[in-house]
Amino acid sequence: MKRTALTILTAGAFATIAFDAFGQALSPLAGYAKLAPVGLAGGTLKAVFGSNPAGAAHLLHTLTGLIFYVLGYYLVARPVQRAVLPNLHWSVTAAVYGVALWVFALYGMAHLVVGMKPFLGFTGITWVALWGHVLYALVAAAILETRGEVFDLPGRRAVAAA
Repeated sequence: MKRTALTILTAGAFATIAFDAFGQALSPLAGYAKLAPVGLAGGTLKAVFGSNPAGAAHLLHTLTGLIFYVLGYYLVARPVQRAVLPNLHWSVTAAVYGVALWVFALYGMAHLVVGMKPFLGFTGITWVALWGHVLYALVAAAILETRGEVFDLPGRRAVAAA
């Protein structure tokens, strides 16, 4: 359990660094849009709780990347994929999971919760966010898979990576 928790935190840390480096540094350096995940987190806090205390948006973004999104792959995406399509390579599952994170962030949170245009109006930031979420999922999944941290649905026990 301790090893699994450390692996989840490690995967989340590296995936969040990859997401932020891509979306806030590499993409603008290449002439594309710059992501503002902390701004979206702040808007979410304001919409849900009526306020956005100093530092809270940064904390929400960090915890989402460090823990919650990784748990989605670890507890939901990969176990379901192993039950339905057991021979599918984990990287395909991760890429699809990244797209699902993008839909969750840009439609679920940005549109339904915060009230922005769906997928932020399909502007340049939309596509940078898509690639950023897919990159995030691939990095997180690669670490989980390399460390052998995947769940098998029937017994909900950790099993070695295939």
